Amino acid sequence: MRKEILFSGFGGQGVILASVIVGRAAAVYEGLYAVQTQAYGPESRGGASKAEVVISDEPIDYPKALSPDCAVFFSQEAYDKYLHLVKEGGIAIIESDLVPHRHPEMERRLKVYALPLTEIAEETTGLSLTMNILTVGLLTRLSSVLSGESIEKAVLDAVPRGTEQLNLKALHKGFELGDKALRGEL
Repeated sequence: MRKEILFSGFGGQGVILASVIVGRAAAVYEGLYAVQTQAYGPESRGGASKAEVVISDEPIDYPKALSPDCAVFFSQEAYDKYLHLVKEGGIAIIESDLVPHRHPEMERRLKVYALPLTEIAEETTGLSLTMNILTVGLLTRLSSVLSGESIEKAVLDAVPRGTEQLNLKALHKGFELGDKALRGEL
């Protein structure tokens, strides 16, 4: 089993933190092999940002995502640049408010979940910054690669002290959205 996950957007959205959490959940809490790589522009905020996680039950021979099983798009630039890489039948999670120009023809071959993730995070926790954690919860349910318990532990390891409950609230909202999506309610 080799699963490739791509997170993409711009600096300040928590793209890299989301990938670190997924990689940690796989390696530390599920005993799988995991490799996380990242690339971002020189700007600390607003520049392009991409992170990949490869998860496997055997040693990983190549650390990059060649044909992601799951991809998250937090910006139009990321969507335009990486959508074509997602494998046929793969999952694409799209921040619908930040990706207004979509490619229906390319999306037909994917399972697409487009939601106003930033707005949902803000409504749930009062902070738009929790959008990445909410998305990790959604991805966890949609992909079934990792358990919710492992992801919870990895979130608690990674978020700043004092924000644990806030981030768990965002994560659980993501789980809820994923469950609804799987039942066809979104």
